Amino acid sequence: MPVWKWILLLLASLALALIMMALAEAAGDAVSPEWLKWIVYTAVSAAMLALYGLFVKWFERHPARDIPMPRLAGETLNGLAVGAGFFILVVMVMFVFGIYRIDGAGTDKPLYLISAFFLFLCVGVGEEIVFRGVLFRWIDEKWGFTVALAVSSLIFGAMHYGQPGATWWSSLAIAIEAGLLLGAAYKCSGTLWMPIGIHWAWNFMQGNIFGFQVSGGDAGVSLLQPRVSGPDILTGGAFGAEASVITVVLGLALSVWFLLKVKRNQS
Repeated sequence: MPVWKWILLLLASLALALIMMALAEAAGDAVSPEWLKWIVYTAVSAAMLALYGLFVKWFERHPARDIPMPRLAGETLNGLAVGAGFFILVVMVMFVFGIYRIDGAGTDKPLYLISAFFLFLCVGVGEEIVFRGVLFRWIDEKWGFTVALAVSSLIFGAMHYGQPGATWWSSLAIAIEAGLLLGAAYKCSGTLWMPIGIHWAWNFMQGNIFGFQVSGGDAGVSLLQPRVSGPDILTGGAFGAEASVITVVLGLALSVWFLLKVKRNQS
């Protein structure tokens, strides 16, 4: 495929994913009762995956090999466990150093909490299709794994620069802790299910369980009401825990673990 066409298709897939996620959020805000939002977000996630499968079959003349249905449940659950465990570890380290304290727990809006869970499914599916299923995979096929990992991670971080409270450091932090991790997890598993699960749990746990900002944005209702104090380099400041050096170090360590698994699989 000529590079100009490659770039156009990449931009088109990004635009389509952003439009579908925006429409899903708007539709979710418009519908009631609350449980209808769960159906809307799940339906949009399924539609994006179906469109991705058609996109690959149409333009690349083969089935989308990275969304195998027999592995959907197992790989997604593994990803959810990794994403949830990762953020639990981040909070544990912050707690040990006195950065994170709990002022209150519980919520009087449990249905809103479930809605956030399904909304972040939609976000995880859309972003992973674009950044791992299209961008990472295409660069990997054209120029190799190392280039794909570096470029997709940097672009993933740069795409978060427009978020509230974002700085050059927060974008670099996202690139290191999340871009590398999700790219390595995708390459290691060979499916989108693993990075989707990690991304999904990552956002939900930090925003709706532990009460942080999610990439600078307010996640709404949270199970815990925290008191976060300390220098911005440790707390993440206005951007949230993703801009904390603690998250960066732990994310980099987890990325290295996945990269070692990739190396073993290739040897």
